[in-house]
Amino acid sequence: MDCDIKDRKLASAGAKRIDWAKQQMPVLSRIAERFAEEKPLHGLRIGACLHVTTETANLMLTLKCGGADVALCASNPLSTQDDVAASLVVNDGISVSARKGEDRETYYAHVNAVLETQPHITLDDGADLVSVLHSGRRDQAATLIGGTEETTTGVIRLRSMEKEGILAYPIIAVNDAQTKHLFDNRYGAGQSVIDGILRATNMLLAGTNFVLCGFGWCGRGIAARAKGMGANVIITEVDPLRALEAVMEGYRVLPMEEAARIGNIFVTTTGNKDVIRSEHLGLMADGAILANAGHFDVEIDIVALREISVSRRQVRPYVEQYVMPDGRRLNLLADGRLVNLSSAEGDPASVMDLSFSNQALSIEYIAKHHSDLEKRVYAVPDEIDREIARLKLTVMGVHIDALTDEQEEYLSSWQAGT
Repeated sequence: MDCDIKDRKLASAGAKRIDWAKQQMPVLSRIAERFAEEKPLHGLRIGACLHVTTETANLMLTLKCGGADVALCASNPLSTQDDVAASLVVNDGISVSARKGEDRETYYAHVNAVLETQPHITLDDGADLVSVLHSGRRDQAATLIGGTEETTTGVIRLRSMEKEGILAYPIIAVNDAQTKHLFDNRYGAGQSVIDGILRATNMLLAGTNFVLCGFGWCGRGIAARAKGMGANVIITEVDPLRALEAVMEGYRVLPMEEAARIGNIFVTTTGNKDVIRSEHLGLMADGAILANAGHFDVEIDIVALREISVSRRQVRPYVEQYVMPDGRRLNLLADGRLVNLSSAEGDPASVMDLSFSNQALSIEYIAKHHSDLEKRVYAVPDEIDREIARLKLTVMGVHIDALTDEQEEYLSSWQAGT
């Protein structure tokens, strides 16, 4: 088994944390129990590029229960929990290539190490596995039967590939499942992004001007949590529908040029590049905090920040302070990478329970139905989405009504009217 991890001696600590997360992931645990009996993934190799966290570890163990051989690398250089990586290697015999703080060269070496295992199914968070495979290892596409994608940024990349006609195998957009984006993106990111900012800065949010760039599902969640802690939330948007929704929710909506002048904390969550640019940095007040909650470190123009500053220094773990020519200090969190996974632990396990249950069942779906799938991006089958919601309600002890036969008939008829 090939692996590249920081320290195998961390395995014991990692195992305890993985078990703690498992206790908060009852839906995935039920799927793992069924997988152990049925072995729906027997004989399949799965290559995964995900944040190496306790929650991801439980997904990897679920896939192994299903009979799969799994290889894992990190989907972000700062998101790896080294004790978790050690536990998966030492205690579970899973191939892991991931180290917290790895440089760009090592990061892509690890991506290629996973692809060297010749996977039948890819499991991506940001589409780096898919991108590397299509750009330099396209010959491997012949052995691939499908893949899944975890996050908005990755789905955007994959739909672009589909539109250009170059996508080499079918991929299920797990991110778009209702039990994923309505919960993981809104509640999970909403809490964990605030957690990451507070761990890095120890700031009081109450009374601050909190500028949030992007009002998608993650943005909605972050805005709600910041508002709940007393921040004055300001939204910047390019989509008129989302901007209108933000206004109707009671938030102030401004162009970035105006928001830059009054903000104390800036958070990007758009999936696009250069959301905060040089002209905005020049307007910010002394002490402004810059954080990114999008998948890639491109939303804040870090190159411009470095070019216009006269000096920089590390003032706290995950806080780098840039001094401007006029003496203003701008503080960049986590090198502009995902702040919730770099300076905190990512989304809570109880939320990732839903997301990773979607992953597990979508991979099982690919294993059973790949011969019927075309080379395109698919939504998570509705029956999977609803089954996960049903299971989650069950473990929460929540019961709901069922339609009567008469109601079913009424809903399926066009003849009933006024």
